[in-house]
Amino acid sequence: MSEQSERMPEELGSPLLGVEARLRDITPAILYADSWINPNVRNLTKLFNHLRTMYRILYGYLPRQVISDMPQPGINRHQWEEGTLMFTDLTGFTPLLEGNSKHGKEGAQSLLEILNGYFSEMLVIVSKSGGNLLEFTGDALLVQFPTDRQGRDTSRAVRAGLRMQRAMAKYAKIETEFGDYSLGMRIGLHVGRFLIADIGTPHRMEHVLLGNCVLRTKLAEGNGKPGYVCLTDEAKERVMDEFHFLSKHKKGYSLVKDDLSEEELGDYDILPPRTRMASMVLFDTSREGLITAITDSVEKVEPLASFIPRPLLHMLVENAAARGLPPDFPDASVLFVNLLGVPDNLSDFTEAERDEIVSEFSRVVSLVNAEIESAGGVMKKVTYHHAGPDIMAFFGVPDAHTNDTLRAVTAAYQIKDNISRLKPLKLGSTDIQMEAHIGLTQGRVFSAEIGESQGRREYNIMGNTVNTAARLMDHAQANEILVSEEVYDDLVAENFEAEKLEAVTLKGRSVPLDLYLIGRKKR
Repeated sequence: MSEQSERMPEELGSPLLGVEARLRDITPAILYADSWINPNVRNLTKLFNHLRTMYRILYGYLPRQVISDMPQPGINRHQWEEGTLMFTDLTGFTPLLEGNSKHGKEGAQSLLEILNGYFSEMLVIVSKSGGNLLEFTGDALLVQFPTDRQGRDTSRAVRAGLRMQRAMAKYAKIETEFGDYSLGMRIGLHVGRFLIADIGTPHRMEHVLLGNCVLRTKLAEGNGKPGYVCLTDEAKERVMDEFHFLSKHKKGYSLVKDDLSEEELGDYDILPPRTRMASMVLFDTSREGLITAITDSVEKVEPLASFIPRPLLHMLVENAAARGLPPDFPDASVLFVNLLGVPDNLSDFTEAERDEIVSEFSRVVSLVNAEIESAGGVMKKVTYHHAGPDIMAFFGVPDAHTNDTLRAVTAAYQIKDNISRLKPLKLGSTDIQMEAHIGLTQGRVFSAEIGESQGRREYNIMGNTVNTAARLMDHAQANEILVSEEVYDDLVAENFEAEKLEAVTLKGRSVPLDLYLIGRKKR
C-alpha cells in the first residue's frame, strides 16, 4: 500500500473534508473557498458564525412544528393536530400595491414598510394570544391555536381576532407620499383536526396541511366581513356563552360582536410553553473545536435548508450578513397548479391508508418541483385551496431569463402530462385519481421578504399578476392549462397549439379577460 493511500482524509486535504459536500448549498461562495483553501482559526470562526446566522434565518422561515422535531430530509412524516384555526386576508391591498409599483424601488420600500408593520403587529398579537403561525399565503395568515386542557383554544382565537381587528384601526387611512390608502381584514375561524405532513426529497422538502378543517377555515374567512371575526357553527358552539354575535349573517357562519371593554379584552392570554431556538454557542475556539462546532452546526442547518427552494436558499445564503433582502417590482411568469383528488376526509381512512395517501402526494409534489426547477423556476409552496392543495411557482424571480414565459409553459405542460398519466391509487373500494388544473400569466409582481425582521418571515411575491394566475387555475378544467393573452402573445412564435376561449370576467377583475387553452408544441 502506498504512503499516500495510508494517510487519513484530513491529511490529504482540508479538515473540512468530512462536511465539505454539505456546506456547498449553505455557505457563501467566497467564504466556502476561503475556508477550504485556508482553514485557519479566523476563517473557521467566520464559517461557524455564518452557520449560526443561517440557523437563525431558517428558524424564522419555518413553522414551529418543523423546528420542534427536527426533520430528516427525504423521510415523509405526518401527524394529526387539533385546535382552532384562523385564516386572515387583507382587503384593499391591491390598490396600495399598484399605487406604489409606479414609483420603483422607493415605492417598493414604502410598501414593504407598511406591509411588515402590519404583519409584525398581527404576529405579536397572535403570539401573545397563544397562537402559532403555520403559513403566510401572500398577504394572508394561517394560524393555529392548539387545543389545551381547558378547551380554551377557540376563546383565545376569538379574543386574538378581536385584538387584531382593533389594531387595524390605524390602517383605515394610510397616508403615504404616493397617495392615501385603506386596508381592512377578514378573519375566519374553524375548529377541528387537520393533518400536517413533511413531504418531498432530500433536495426539497415541503411542510403541508391537509384536510377538511383547513378548507372550512378558509371558507369562514371568505364568508366573513372586514372588521369582524367570522366563526363556523362548530366554532361558535364552543364560545356562544362567552361572546355576543350579530343577529343575521350567512347560513353556517356567525360574526362576533365586539362589545368588550379594553379591560375585558386585555392584551394577552396565558401562554402555553413556546418552542425555543436551540443555542449554537462556541465553547472551544481552537481549530479542532471549531471543526467540531461547524459539524454540529451543519446537522442543525442542513435539514431546515431542505425546506427552502434552492434559488431562494442561495439568495438567503449570499445575503445572510445583510440580514434582509431588498424589495422590488420585477416582471415574472406565475404558475398555479391545483391538485384535485386528495381526499378532504382523511380521518375516514386507516393509518396505513393515510400513509399511502401522503406518500403518493409526496411523490406528485416532488415530480412537480422537479419539472419547475429543471425549467429554471421556483416552486414556492403548497397551500390548501378551496378545492384542494395548490402549488404556486414563479419564473423570472429571483433569477431572470430571456425566455421565462416559455420556461413556465414548458414546465406546465410537463406537469400536466405527468399527472394525467398517473394511475389511480387503490385503497380498498376507493380509487384516488389526481388531476391538475393549471393557470399561467405574466406581469409585474412585488417581491420582498415579508413578516417580522427578527421573527417569522418569508420571501414571497404578490400582486394582481399572482391573483390572476390563481383565477385562471380556478377556471381551468381537469388537466387543462389556461393562460392569459400576455402569455399567448409570447408563445405565438414558439408554435404552441392554442385555442382562444370566450372571454370571461374573473373574480377581482372588472373587465373580461381573453383566455387561451394551451396544447402541445407544433412539430
